[in-house]
Amino acid sequence: MIKTDILVIGAGPTGLFAVFEAGLLKLKCHLIDALPQPGGQCAEIYPKKPIYDIPGFPEVLAGDLVHNLMEQIKQFEPGFTLGERAETIEKLTDGSFIVTTNKGTKHHAPVVAIAGGLGSFEPRKPLIPNIHAFEDKGVEYFIKNPEVYRDKKVIIAGGGDSALDWSIFLSDVAEEVTLVHRRNEFRGALDSVEKVQELKKLGKINLITPAEVVGITGADHVEGVVINHTEKGEFELETDHFIPLFGLAPKLGPIANWGLEIEKNAIKVNNSLDYQTNIPGIFAIGDVNIYPGKLKLILCGFHEATLMCQSAYQIINPGKKYVLKYTTVSGVDGFDGTRKEAPKAVVKAIE
Repeated sequence: MIKTDILVIGAGPTGLFAVFEAGLLKLKCHLIDALPQPGGQCAEIYPKKPIYDIPGFPEVLAGDLVHNLMEQIKQFEPGFTLGERAETIEKLTDGSFIVTTNKGTKHHAPVVAIAGGLGSFEPRKPLIPNIHAFEDKGVEYFIKNPEVYRDKKVIIAGGGDSALDWSIFLSDVAEEVTLVHRRNEFRGALDSVEKVQELKKLGKINLITPAEVVGITGADHVEGVVINHTEKGEFELETDHFIPLFGLAPKLGPIANWGLEIEKNAIKVNNSLDYQTNIPGIFAIGDVNIYPGKLKLILCGFHEATLMCQSAYQIINPGKKYVLKYTTVSGVDGFDGTRKEAPKAVVKAIE
């Protein structure tokens, strides 16, 4: 059983910033995310996409924003349960919660903050009849550790940035990389498309278009795939791994069955105070919530996370007085463990 002060469901930018605000109040956080790494959409879908509305940053790449947030919270030592989806929640007699993931990992906390963005991200799976039988047996929807494919034959399907970028990367890792796409044109960045074409000419990537993978062969593990080529018809190609990269589908998922008030596939919250849901002790922050005037912006999620942590403190420490200090006053521990002090200023006492 993993115990923490605030259990954050969703490790996107809003969830990560909640760790920082909680840390200033000496509260510990643990984060659950269905993706294999922190960062949500910013890390998984568009890490190289520039963002222009983060205060203080005229322009910042989504992946760099995630990196900076991780650096900012490192001092507070949050815990992570990654690659697992929050499945069920149980409210105990003392008002605290037990959240269990789809893999059976249990988490106990007095406060739950749902920061799931647009929901849990699930891979878009191709319509191949027997694909489920080969999941984790040569079929992977995420590339968690590229070394798994060292000196292996790999077939990637897809036409977006993920398919292009991983084909390029694995061309220096795998024995053989084949990229299959149903059209001759790609949706990814132009420089990535040009790089793939260059690697094709060098014989480092096999490019099969327009075509689709329509079947998988093998006994206990993937041994090959059946490809339907628009001009050449069907043929089988030997491989050790098949990686369909067709993007991620956002879904509210099991959270929709937790007894929360749902509107337009989002969680209704009280925005006049602290973004708490209809269940005391459960908050929803970021794109996953809805209220009058809601704007689905990262900076709004940061604001919501800040107010949520203030209320969480009162739930965890009922009746206890605390002092809200500006970070320019109280100082924040440096990443190297040193204390960064600031000049004295006015401190506002909050009951």
